[in-house]
Amino acid sequence: MQSLTNKPGSAITQSLRGMALSHPDTIKVHFDPDFVERLAPARSGKVAVISGSGSGHEPLPIGYVGLGMLDAACPGPIFTSPSPVQLLAAVHSVDHGGGVLFVVKNYAGGVLNTELTIEIALQEGIDARYVLVNDDVSIPKVANRRGLGASALACKIAGAAAESGYTLAAAEEVTRRAIASSRSMGVGTNVNTLPRNGPNDNLADDSIELGVGIHGEPGEVRSVSKGMPEIVDLIVHPILHDLPFASGDRVLLLISGMGGTPPLELYLFSEAIHELLAAHHLRVERQLIGNYLTCLGRGGYTITLMRLDDELLQLWDAPVHTPVLHW
Repeated sequence: MQSLTNKPGSAITQSLRGMALSHPDTIKVHFDPDFVERLAPARSGKVAVISGSGSGHEPLPIGYVGLGMLDAACPGPIFTSPSPVQLLAAVHSVDHGGGVLFVVKNYAGGVLNTELTIEIALQEGIDARYVLVNDDVSIPKVANRRGLGASALACKIAGAAAESGYTLAAAEEVTRRAIASSRSMGVGTNVNTLPRNGPNDNLADDSIELGVGIHGEPGEVRSVSKGMPEIVDLIVHPILHDLPFASGDRVLLLISGMGGTPPLELYLFSEAIHELLAAHHLRVERQLIGNYLTCLGRGGYTITLMRLDDELLQLWDAPVHTPVLHW
């Protein structure tokens, strides 16, 4: 069966319209340029938190717009950064006088367009900064690491800090600390809706792609014969060793499907991860399991661990009301 999208040029616009109709009490969608804005009123002087991303990763970032999280989010074309025109329109719409903090995944287009937007905002007298999410441990060189699951976590921490009255500098600092405390890795399975090179891209039944990105970037093909525990070992141990996490650490666990993995499989994955983390004496204080950062309909999952301290836990637990997260 073909994907249920209409003409490629209209799919994103129609999807945004559908989102607006589905969450009329939470968000407002602007078109030409496209961005999503929270409806909940914000106090004067509040730091505005904005994120942008190529479409195809939903609910990131547009599903995280609302009270206690993002003030606005800009969806670009599929797997392509939103433009400075979009980002600047969002700035003008949600600037409350406290400055603007962008949460940016470490991809060249997103970083460049955000830097251009910040340059213009500064010329207009709007204090603007960005934090860079680079939590993908499958890439050895830290400067080249992609943004993965920590992108969603950073949006929550930044949004809670801004809602709580943090200054721009303080919100930036705590969000950077949240990112620095987070590590992720992705794994791909056979379900694949991405445009690749042809039928030879299919994996063997006993194989996975270890270290995949969220734009279809390939990973290392590995044969796995011992099932879920072996896959978990391959993903989690590099994460634990990279920070490194230590016995007794409190962690926030995110298990995100890439869009083509059913909940049943995610919970099988969760069981094996919890067993491994318990064996390392890590305490899972909070967790999210579901589709929180996707790659269209790719099969597979991303795991993210954030080492918690009292401040990060308090900000994570702070009230939030978005189309996706609400407590």
